[in-house]
Amino acid sequence: MKLISSKDNSFYKYLKHLATSSQQRSKTGQTLIEGIHLADAYLDIFGQPLFCIVSERAVNIPEVTTILSRVDPTLRICLSESLFESLSTLVNSLTLLCLIEIPLPKMPKQQKSDCVILDAVQDTGNVGSILRTAAAAGVRDIFCTPGTALVWSSKVLRAGMGAHFILNIVEHCSVKNLAPCLSLPLIATSLQAKTSIYQQDLTVPVAWIFGNEGKGVSDAWLYHVDNRLKIPQSVGIDSLNVAACAAICLFEALRQRKWT
Repeated sequence: MKLISSKDNSFYKYLKHLATSSQQRSKTGQTLIEGIHLADAYLDIFGQPLFCIVSERAVNIPEVTTILSRVDPTLRICLSESLFESLSTLVNSLTLLCLIEIPLPKMPKQQKSDCVILDAVQDTGNVGSILRTAAAAGVRDIFCTPGTALVWSSKVLRAGMGAHFILNIVEHCSVKNLAPCLSLPLIATSLQAKTSIYQQDLTVPVAWIFGNEGKGVSDAWLYHVDNRLKIPQSVGIDSLNVAACAAICLFEALRQRKWT
């Protein structure tokens, strides 16, 4: 396995730039995934990464060697401890990095199946959790408006726990280019809505829109909303966390379709 120990190495410099720059990830169409779980999930779905990178200390750890055994030997790279630590965002973890191509998203001409629109959802943990929930609920298309946390950043990838690899995720979607493609009802949640989510027929495909943690769904998108639904909750609670809200909505739709 090739060992890189110099911070002046061109490949290391490239990895460093990729790890710290969203512009570089966007420009190259590549990103780094970190950790045993994400690497395993990627290998299961897509096969070989561009490169698999480990530290000198981790190269003989059983969990790491199991992943390495699945990677073509020509694609394995070993970094010195100091160089690897400068790239890693995990602390005290048996980890590795994979350099991968970001899967190309598909923008539909007409969206007829269930989808989720994230309207400037900024918290990386919320975005990752919603992606994970959508994947578990069988929703495959995710559309992110400007202002939403970048989905291929390390924090969102970790929170998504591999959901990224089975979803079609389209970023930087505007009202202008996405709203005309929606051939299904657009639903938002609201505490002021009269109809409960449990009273709404969700047995047909719908588009869900979840808004910014502080401001909610933007006025531009509210104009296109067909139904506003209420999630019943105890008196005195202002609102639910957006990721919790998404989980309730997506799994209520799944419940109606599978078990009613």
